[in-house]
Amino acid sequence: MRQYERTVFCGAVTTAQLEKNVALCGWVHKRRDFGNLIFVDLRDRSGLIQLVFNPTTSPQAHADAHALRSEFVIAVTGVVTPRAPGMINSDLPTGQWEVQVESLTILNKAKVLPFSPEDTQVDEEMRLKYRYIDLRRPVMHENLALRSKVLFAAREFFIKEDFWEIETPILTKNTPEGAREFLVPSRGAKGEFYALPQSPQMYKQLLMASGIERYFQIARCFRDENTRADRQPEFTQLDLEMSFVQESDVIDLMERLFAFLWKRIFAQELPIPFMRMTYDRAFAEYGNDKPDMRFENTIHDCTPLFKNTELSFLHAVLDKGGKIGGIHLANTQFTRSEIDGWSDRVKELGGQGLLWVRIKEDGSLESPVAKFLPSTFFESACQVFSGLGPNSILFMVAGEYKPTWELLGKLRLALGEQLGLIPAGQFKFLWVTDFPLFEYDEQSKQWSAVHHPFTSPQAGWETQELGQMKARAYDVILNGIELGGGSIRIHDAQMQDKVFDLIGLTKQQAQKKFGFLLEAMELGFPPQGGLAIGVDRFIMLLTGSKSIREVIAFPKTASAYDLLMESPTIVPEEQLKDYGLCVIRKKEK
Repeated sequence: MRQYERTVFCGAVTTAQLEKNVALCGWVHKRRDFGNLIFVDLRDRSGLIQLVFNPTTSPQAHADAHALRSEFVIAVTGVVTPRAPGMINSDLPTGQWEVQVESLTILNKAKVLPFSPEDTQVDEEMRLKYRYIDLRRPVMHENLALRSKVLFAAREFFIKEDFWEIETPILTKNTPEGAREFLVPSRGAKGEFYALPQSPQMYKQLLMASGIERYFQIARCFRDENTRADRQPEFTQLDLEMSFVQESDVIDLMERLFAFLWKRIFAQELPIPFMRMTYDRAFAEYGNDKPDMRFENTIHDCTPLFKNTELSFLHAVLDKGGKIGGIHLANTQFTRSEIDGWSDRVKELGGQGLLWVRIKEDGSLESPVAKFLPSTFFESACQVFSGLGPNSILFMVAGEYKPTWELLGKLRLALGEQLGLIPAGQFKFLWVTDFPLFEYDEQSKQWSAVHHPFTSPQAGWETQELGQMKARAYDVILNGIELGGGSIRIHDAQMQDKVFDLIGLTKQQAQKKFGFLLEAMELGFPPQGGLAIGVDRFIMLLTGSKSIREVIAFPKTASAYDLLMESPTIVPEEQLKDYGLCVIRKKEK
């Protein structure tokens, strides 16, 4: 015999149901017992509706309602009636109506919860341990609903663009693509391992070799890296690849995708094309390769202002080929203690100190080194910084170019956040292009690919030094966060061999790791390019969340631990033997 039924969702009750019988199911959100009348706010995914338990309507339902507590799961039947004029809740979509309950079935009782879904001050570890309770909160429903809508709309867009959605393997081969991989032992081939994919990179290139031409996938990816606000060990990418394309084809497609999503999800026009900026310019003006374009205050090269300086510490920097970079803040009146605070912040970020110069209201200069500044300093600084005037202040840092500009980039963001320079509710897209092909690691004393070793170099690379070579690569940035990146791929085996050689892979190593790809390049391999978008980061930005954990149903902690499932776990030795494994555990001191 059927225990319950549902004819309408709680939040979907409208005038169409007035004076009609309905069947509802959900959770007890709130209960107010006035003795003669008991009011219950019933909640399901769609929203709330008020229930009224009246002994006149149903003595049995009213008697049973005394046992109800928060988060009980119940089913009711009753008649939808209008609320009394003074009892209408205008903040609730269903606030004009209530249900006079005729029958009540308690489907599941709830003990006292570790925390209430309405509590906004719950420790994150508690939220993750009882994630199924945390997910009952409306904001979490909204985040997951938006994620679902975005992915559905993206699929719709790509299908209309004649792409095929194709799944690629999760158990794959251990390959050096940059990040550390998760390994999966094989029971059938003891001592050998699968790897979980960092991305579908090589499979999608092989799909292009298969003549697929237009592929996309909502792909699960895995990287054994330290977690942070925008990184999890397992994450989701919107992955795509196309044959016979140039950079502009991929960029144009993605801009149309974002415009389609904005129209479909938010009913808004998104201006395209997006701004484009070379990597060199991005680093020179913003100190990183993912500039937040929502505010100005760019970095300027102040080195010429101090070419004849008498300051010995600056002389020492300049003599070693270093530079001095600065940020201009207009109409800002810092106290001396606030300036000292920013100087401390620079040291926390790894700098030696902060050099500052303030232009007072009368136009005179204030600085710890004011007496060492030339009389023409203000006029010269006006050539470097536009808008320099009374109540302006310059924050400057000196040192080796790359680490100094990286520090200035972090300082710029910190200033923007603390001084309220970043406008809320804005979305600023940007393409960063012309990345270096290789980067040098001082620790390993080796060159490595900036993106991955399958990225095609720009024309003229054969005659350039490694540090001069540029990649046919592009990243899409949103509000200072790298949403994703892509490139035009190498499609020639000889060029791929040369790139492997430049990063120190011998022919034997390359053949062992990527022999299947190199062979495919000699069996009819088309020119191709693609891109992957981080879905979690995208939804995080769209919802205004501070962490991707807020838009993933079951995320890991900062230490990559699953508090809900209590994993990873120790596996019994008997089970490990099936895989030919033995774990060496650290001895407790």
